[in-house]
Formats: sequence, structure tokens, C-alpha cells
Amino acid sequence: MATIRKREGRDGKTSYQVQVRLRGESARTRTFKRLTDAKAWARDIESKMSGGEYVPTTKERRRTLGDLVDKYIREAIPKKVHNKDQRNLATRLEWWKEQIGHRYLAEIRPSDIAECRDKLEAKTNRYGKHLSGATINRYLAAIGAAYKHAVKEWHWVESSPVGNVARRGESAGRTRFLDDDERKRLMAGAKTHDNPDIYPAVLLAITTGMRKGEILSLRWPQIDLKRSLVQLVDTKNGEARTVPVPKIAADLLTERGKVRSLTDDRLFTDPRDFDRCWRETLAAAEIADFRFHDLRHTAASYLAMHGATLAELAEVLGHKTLQMVKRYSHLTEQHKRSLVDRMAAGVFGDG
Repeated sequence: MATIRKREGRDGKTSYQVQVRLRGESARTRTFKRLTDAKAWARDIESKMSGGEYVPTTKERRRTLGDLVDKYIREAIPKKVHNKDQRNLATRLEWWKEQIGHRYLAEIRPSDIAECRDKLEAKTNRYGKHLSGATINRYLAAIGAAYKHAVKEWHWVESSPVGNVARRGESAGRTRFLDDDERKRLMAGAKTHDNPDIYPAVLLAITTGMRKGEILSLRWPQIDLKRSLVQLVDTKNGEARTVPVPKIAADLLTERGKVRSLTDDRLFTDPRDFDRCWRETLAAAEIADFRFHDLRHTAASYLAMHGATLAELAEVLGHKTLQMVKRYSHLTEQHKRSLVDRMAAGVFGDG
């Protein structure tokens, strides 16, 4: 709503000051010599308001995307206490700054964001491969998050141009898991490796589905041996969860606890050399194309094949939605089919 104030100067001349407030923005103010001009300007601004058109102030016209990136990295990212990807997030935002950091926020359009997205498609990673659709979408998500703050928190712009830019398709995700023979060879190799951390880490990964970072950062106060539970507090998605530990792993932790350090409460006291020892274990077991994270897939696959529903898988693995566990749906379907077949055989027999 516009407010018009009549003013008289020291020289006796009359002027008209117009103030228009846009939702969530600083007031727009102009002064005119004639009342008709003041009313016309007010109607024009109000019309643009109702049509959703943003009218930046002179100060806002001078704010660049580089200013937004700097402020977001400086003020917003440190507050994301549960964000495990803070360094990568800052790196992605710096890329946007390199591309269009000099541009004023008020003039950046979806077409500009889309042009940068297309540049990402031509970009290659350190292995010489083009960026995946998932990686490109993370770049878009990064600048989208910064724009969200600019709109809702700082009121620098009326809307974000990122939301109108199409994302790229993502693959269903890698689902590599151990077969029975590979599992036996891996466990045997882990048990005989010189590094005493390898076997318990592998066993925990296969039997609980915990992530590598969650396992290697475990501390004894998180482990309840009486109830065979592990309490994870600082997880990837920022939500604490309790993980049940099966007897075979709980027994191993009990034995390990008998010789633990009195001054260091970490379960794995020196994880720095873990990756090298893991690669040696894989080589000794003659297992190719396998990553430690695939042990998490292995745990999920075993659970699915033994009757866990998708909802139960999501609960155990710590996923907020079922989308991430849909890759195991064919395994749960096989279990349900077997269950129905056993029921029919028991009820109707062979005939």
C-alpha cells in the first residue's frame, strides 16, 4: 500500500513523498513535485507488486552473486553443524562465483543459471570423466541454497532463478554387494591382516550397515554392550539413530573392550592408515571393483533377502525416505514371492 505525504520546503515550494512497501523488502521512496506524478508512480509500483515483479532498490542493484556467495560461505555454512559436505559446498559455490560472480543479483535470470549448468556438463573431474547428473545437480543445489537465504533471510532478491532450471537425470546408484564366496574370502583376509582394525570394521559394516565414517569415528561411550546397541549422534543426515549390533559383532566388541586404552576412548585408535590396509585386504581376497561403502549395500541386500521391508531398511540404514532403498525392492519382492509360495504349499500341498 502506498503512502503519500505532502511537504513544504523552506522556500515555500510543495512536494509529495511517496512510500511503497513490498512484502519482505525495504520501503521504496520517491519524491515528486506534482501530486499526479506521485500517484502515477505509486500505481505503477503497486501494479508490479500485484504482478509479482521485483523492483530492486539502488543498493540491491549493486549486490552481486559474488557478494551472495561470500556472505553465505561466511555466515550460513558454519551454522550447518550437521552438514558433512561443508567443504564441497563451499567449493561448488566458489565455482559459481568464478562463472558469474560479477553479475548483479537483480539481473541474473534462469537462462544464466542454465548456461552455467551446461558448462558443468562439459566439465571433467580429476579422472578425465564428465560430471555425472548427480554431481551437476549438487552444484545447482548449492547455489539454490544460497539464493534461498538471499530471498527468505536477507531479503536481497524477490525470488530465485534456480528453481526454474531443469535438473539433470541421475542414475539409480551403484548396488554392488558380496556374494557368499566373496564374503568368506574377505572376512578371512580381514581377520589375518596385520592391522587389527580391519576385521572389526568390516564385520560392523556388513552386520549393521553403518557408513565408514560412522564406524571409524566410534567411541566407547557410544557402545552399549549390555543391550548390544550403538548410538550414532553426528550422522550424515544430521539425525541421531540407534543401531542394533548382532551377537557376532557384539562379542567381538566385548573382547576388544577388555584391552582398550584407559586414556583414549576411540574404538579405532589410528584410522589414518585404514584405506591402504583395506586395499591390501581386497587384493589378498582377490575381490575386484569393490569399495568399503559397498559393504553397506551388502548389509542392506542381506537384510532384504532375509525379509526386511523397504521401511525397515530405511530405518536401519538411517534414510529419511524410501527413495534411497528402492534399489533393493527386487530383493524384498523375491522374499515375498518365496513367502507366498511356502504358504500356498503348506495350505494346498502338492495337489
